[in-house]
Parts: sequence; structure tokens; C-alpha cells
Amino acid sequence: MFCNQCEQTSGGSGCTDISTCGKDPDIQSLQETLLYGLKGMAAYAHHARRLGKVDEEVDAFFADALFATMTNVNFDFDSLLEMVLECGRMNLRVMEMLDAGNTERFGAPTPSTVYEGTKAGPGILVTGHDLLDLSDLLEQTANAGVNVYTHGEMLPAHSYPTLRAHTHLAGHYGTAWQNQNLEFTVFSGPIIATTNCVMLPWPTYKDRLYTTRVTAVPGGTRLRTNDFSRVIEQAKACPPLPDKQVGESTIGFHHRVVLDLADTIVQAIKSGAIKHFYLIGGCDGAKAERSYYTEVARSTPHESIMLTVGCGKYRIRGEDYGEVAGLPRLLDMGQCNDAFSAIQVALGLAKALHCGVNDLPLTLVISWYEQKAVAVLLTLLHLGVKGIRIGPSAPAFITPKVFEVLQEKFDLKLIESEPPRELFECATV
Repeated sequence: MFCNQCEQTSGGSGCTDISTCGKDPDIQSLQETLLYGLKGMAAYAHHARRLGKVDEEVDAFFADALFATMTNVNFDFDSLLEMVLECGRMNLRVMEMLDAGNTERFGAPTPSTVYEGTKAGPGILVTGHDLLDLSDLLEQTANAGVNVYTHGEMLPAHSYPTLRAHTHLAGHYGTAWQNQNLEFTVFSGPIIATTNCVMLPWPTYKDRLYTTRVTAVPGGTRLRTNDFSRVIEQAKACPPLPDKQVGESTIGFHHRVVLDLADTIVQAIKSGAIKHFYLIGGCDGAKAERSYYTEVARSTPHESIMLTVGCGKYRIRGEDYGEVAGLPRLLDMGQCNDAFSAIQVALGLAKALHCGVNDLPLTLVISWYEQKAVAVLLTLLHLGVKGIRIGPSAPAFITPKVFEVLQEKFDLKLIESEPPRELFECATV
């Protein structure tokens, strides 16, 4: 941040009188939190806009919130905190628009079993989040003799009826974003990165890496339009992929699917068959401390159901957790923006059980990495959700005072060095 009174950037040696120039670290912390939330919300709004979903109130908030972060315009802690939480409300609206855009265009997601691995022949790998890019690619490859595979956060695409109707959407390859360099090196065909969470490419594949629109990396090829003919031709010229299945997974537990089972779930809760719910997911990363989420999943009692969203699912999806009350114990609800589905399930179950969200037998253990995770966290705080555990560490832009306020208002917690026993003590409504 830059102060036009002392002409110093934040932390500059000449910026010493916070009563004059306003460089209070807690004020700056709230402004940066707002900025990161806006960036995350902008990613979701970008996807929604491409699907024809816009909202005048959301657009106005972008302008107002950015204005609030300008030099010497707002030094008031309470009003900035209010705007930070308002960002959460607006992000909920944006995620709702994106959910509507995706379901109207591609059909409502339903549970689907996904082939994991590759099939013999040419292939293109699609990573990122943009389902419209994938749809356009599938249409253009319909008679090209080229298979299309999803990677990372594109896995949920297989749960949308219109997308999985393409028989050459052959399966899913790979894991979370931080493993791209190795996984993309092994994949012999071209790769399309449709959004953020793309890493700087290794020389082993940068000549096969394409990005779309604002996404760009040195050495890759940025596509300004959704004409994928160049990618398709390269796929045909690359060495064919082997026929190699490494597993399969079940996805597609959209909020409509889960809430259609609300009566069954409520009865299971009342009978004691289901005693607790865990939301474990978010944005993944490479830190060793993220094994915490794996340990939480492994330690959850059998009388519980786990919901997961985002690439954080790759920390917990590699095991068979069995079933409870006729349902898989692990319900994959989709991409990070599909946190909207998890929210709708929580609100729907609270309504069915005649209680508040904070009275549900629900524990939220969320991993954060980048701006979209910040936006989702602000949405949960806007809704008044308490007792969330986040990690693996506190965001560097959150000062001790700001975190203390969030702890006081929302009982926000950092994850522990290892999951505590109290995390797995089930209590029903």
C-alpha cells in the first residue's frame, strides 16, 4: 500500500506517524484481506459472467470495496471489518450465480464413477476450473479421434450430464495442482490450463502447455479464443498414451443430490446411525503440515459422513471409507466454488432438523492456500459459522489483533500440530 502523505510504501522507513498517514498494521490487514477476498470472488465472477450470469449489486460492490482500499480513504477498523464480511455475502451470491450457470448449461450434477488413468491413443489434458472451455474442447474433438482427460479441479466435470455424454471424455488423470510438473511431464499429449493454479512449466512440457485468456505462463502458448484446432493437431502428432487404469472414483454429490436424501439423512441422525458430519477440503499445497487433513479423515468415526470440496480432496480421497446409512462416507461435492453446495447442505439440514447451522453435528476443517479460499472463508464468516479450523498456518496478512477479533466473533481456530481427540467425539443434535 502507498501513502501519499509521506510518499512511502507500507513499511517504508519514512512512514512513521500512523495517526497522520494511517499505516496502522491492523487497518492494512483488513484492507489486504478485503483485496484477497475480492480477487477470489473475481475468479468466480469471471466464470459466471462467461456463462451469462451477472449481478448489478455484485458489480457495484467490486467498485465500492476497491475504493475502500485506496490511499487515505478509510482508517476505521469497524467499517473495514464490516466490508470484509460483506465481501463474504457477495461471494455467496457469486457462487450461487456460477452454480446456476453451470447447471443450466451442463445439467445438474449426479453421482458418477470416473475412470482414472489413460486409454490408448492421442489425448489432451485439461486442468483448472472452467467448464465452458472443456465443453468447447469436447465439441471440437468430437470426431477427431482424440481423447480428453481432466486434471485437478476439473474432476467434477464428469458429474455434469452434458459433459459426460461425450464418450471421448475418457477419464481423469493426475492429482492436485502442486504435482503438475511431474504429472504433466509424464502425460505425452498437450495440456490446456484454463484458470489459475497453473505452475511455471518445466522444459519437459512447456511446448505442450496452452493457457486460455488471462491465464499465461512463460514458455507456454496463450490462446486468445476458444479455437483449439492447434491443440488438437499437436495431440495427433504426440506419442500416444498407454492404456493404463490406476483406479476409479465416485463424485457428483451436488447439494441437490444430498438434499434429495434429506429425509433419509435426518432419520439416520435421529436413529444414531449418523452422528457427525465433517467438511474437510479447500485449497491444497505442498507443505508437510497438510498431512493433518489426511489424519483427520482417517480418524473420523464410522458413524460420520465427510463432505469435501476443492483440490484439498486429494489429501483424503485415496482411501475406502466405506458406507454409513446406505451412503458413501466420503461425498465429493466438486470444485472450490462448489463450497456453495456444502453451504446449501448445511443450511438445508439445519432447516430439516429445526436448528441453527452452529447447532448441527458439523465440524469444518479447511485448508487454505490462495485468494479463492479467502473468499469462501469470508462467506462462511458472513453466515455466522463458528468453530472453523483453518490451516496449515494463519494467513500472513492477518495481524494478531485481526485474528483475535475473528476468534472472539467466530471462534476461528488454527489447526493443531496433530488432530485432537475432541475432534472425533460425536454428538448428535
